[in-house]
Amino acid sequence: MKYLLPTKTIFFLLFPLFLHSQITIHNHTSLSYNAIDDNYFRVQGDYKKQVAWTKVYLEKAKRDRKAIRIARGYYLVALLFYTNKPVKAIQYLDSVIKYSKIDPNKFFPAAAYCEKASLLVQERKFDEALLNFNLAEQVALKTNIDYYYVVRNAIGTTKSEEMGEVDEALKLYQECFAYYQTKEYRGDYYSWDYQNIIFGLADVYKALHKTDSTTFYNTLGYKEALITKNKEYQLLFTLNEGANQVDKKNYAAALDSISKALPGLIKLKNEGNILASYYYSGKAYSGLGNKTKAVQNFIKVDSMYTIKKRITPEFVSGYSYLIDYYKKTGDKEKQLHYITVFMHIDSVLQKNYKHLNKVLLKEYDTPHLFAEKENLILSLQKNQTTSSFGMLALIISTITITGFATYQFNQKKQYRKRFEAIVHPASTTVETSSAQETSVPTSEVKESQEQQSIPADIVQELLTKLTTFENNKAYLEKTISIQKLAVSLNTNIKYLSKVINENKGKTFVNYINDLRVDYASIQLQIQPKLRKYTIQALAHEFGFNSAASFSAAFNKTYKINPTYFIKELESLNES
Repeated sequence: MKYLLPTKTIFFLLFPLFLHSQITIHNHTSLSYNAIDDNYFRVQGDYKKQVAWTKVYLEKAKRDRKAIRIARGYYLVALLFYTNKPVKAIQYLDSVIKYSKIDPNKFFPAAAYCEKASLLVQERKFDEALLNFNLAEQVALKTNIDYYYVVRNAIGTTKSEEMGEVDEALKLYQECFAYYQTKEYRGDYYSWDYQNIIFGLADVYKALHKTDSTTFYNTLGYKEALITKNKEYQLLFTLNEGANQVDKKNYAAALDSISKALPGLIKLKNEGNILASYYYSGKAYSGLGNKTKAVQNFIKVDSMYTIKKRITPEFVSGYSYLIDYYKKTGDKEKQLHYITVFMHIDSVLQKNYKHLNKVLLKEYDTPHLFAEKENLILSLQKNQTTSSFGMLALIISTITITGFATYQFNQKKQYRKRFEAIVHPASTTVETSSAQETSVPTSEVKESQEQQSIPADIVQELLTKLTTFENNKAYLEKTISIQKLAVSLNTNIKYLSKVINENKGKTFVNYINDLRVDYASIQLQIQPKLRKYTIQALAHEFGFNSAASFSAAFNKTYKINPTYFIKELESLNES
C-alpha cells in the first residue's frame, strides 16, 4: 500500500520558500524571482491568484530571456494541475523540459521528467512513464546523484504497486537503502527519503509474504520516524505492521496496531490509509470469527470507495466477504448490491493494473458472479407484486423517459467532451500561459513543397518568420490580410499562401482564425475577468470584426459556441 504514502512535493525540496513582505501584483516589475515565488506559495489554494503570479513570473523570465527561469515559470503552472488535471500538468511539464534542456541545472530537467512520469502512471501509461523515468535517471546521474536515487525509488514504487513486478522493485529499494545509509539519514535533507525507502522495503516484503522481514523494516522505520519526530511515518509503520500481523494470523496484535494508528490518520485526513485501516481491521475480525465487526469494517471500506471512487487490488477482497455474508443471511438485495459494485471495480481495475488477473481471480470468477447477479435479479423480480398492466405502463413510461434522458445525456456528454478536449488537450502541448508556441521546423522540407518550386531556404525562412508572427500575436490585428502579411514578411502572396497551405494544412483565413480562437480559449481559461465580457467585446479583443464571426470560428474549431465554453469554465472554477 505504498501508493498511499504522503507525497513529498518536489518544489519544497528544489525551491525553498522565501518569507518576504506582502507585495501586490501591481508592483511585479520590481520583484525578484524569489519574491514572486514566495507570493505564489503565499496564496496557495487560491487558484486565480496563483495563476496571476505564474504570469508575472513568466513575463519577467521571458523579458530577461532566461530559459531556466522560463522553465521554472511553467513548473509553477504545472503544479496547479497535478491533483485534478494531470494531463494538463504533463503538457506544462513538457514546456519545463523544453526550456530547461537549453539551460539545465541541478534539478531540471530531471525533476520534470520524473514528475511527468509519475503523472503518466496515474494515467496508466506505464511504458511512457518508464521512458520518462529513464530519461530522468540519465540526466540526474550526471547532474545530481541524490535526485538519481529519488527517481530510482519512484521506479520501484511504480513496479511494485502498479505493475506487479515486486522482485524488480525489491532490487531498486535495496540499492536506494544502501545509498542512504552512507548519508546523514537522520538529518532534514535525507530523513524523509530514507524512511520512504524503508517503508518500500517493508511493503515489498509484505507482498512477498516474508513476514519476519516486513516486521524488521517496520520496526526500523518506526524507530527512525521516532528519532526524527516524523509523526505521520510513525503512524504508517504502525499500520503497516498491523497489516503484517494479519498475514501472520496474529489478529489481536493486528487490531492493537491498527487501533493505535487510525485516530492519527483520521486527524491527518489521510483517507487512503484510513481505508487501509478499515480493510485490515475487517480481515482481522474475520480471522477472529467476529463476522459482525468484519462486515462493519468492510462496509466502511465500501463507503469510502463510494465517495472517492478510488481503490486498489489490495483492498477488494472485502467485497467477496460481503457477498458471501449476505448470501448466507438471505439478504438478496445487499448481495446484489455488492456484486454490482465488485463487478464495476473489477472492470475498472482490469484496465488500470497490468497484474490484475492474478489478483482478482483469487477473489471471484467474474462469469460466475455475472450469472449469480442475473439469478438474483430474476429472484427479486418474482417477489414483486406489481400488476402486469401497471408493469406495462411503467415500462412504456420508463422507455420514454429513458429515451429522452439518454438523448439529453448524450448531447450534454458530447458537449462536455468537446469542452474537456479544450481544457485538457490530448495531443498538443500548451507552451505558454497566453498562447501556444509553434516550434520552428528544422528538418528537411516536405517533398510537396519542393514540387511547388519554392526554394527550400525560402520555405525555412518563411516558417521562421511565421513563428515570430505567431509568438508576437500579430494575428490579433483586425485588418491583417495575406497581402499585408506578405509585405511584412518580405515575400509574395503566392509563396506565403503555399507555405501556409503545405505546412499548416489550412488556408490563410483558417490559419488566422485558428490562431485567434486558440489564443481566446487559453486567455478565457487564465483570465477570469474576460468571461465577464460580451461576445461582441471578446470578438474585438481577439481580432474579429463581429460577434458572429468570432462565434462561427470558435464553433468551427471546437464544435461548441463560446458562450457554452465560458459557462463551463465558470462552473469548473466554482467546483
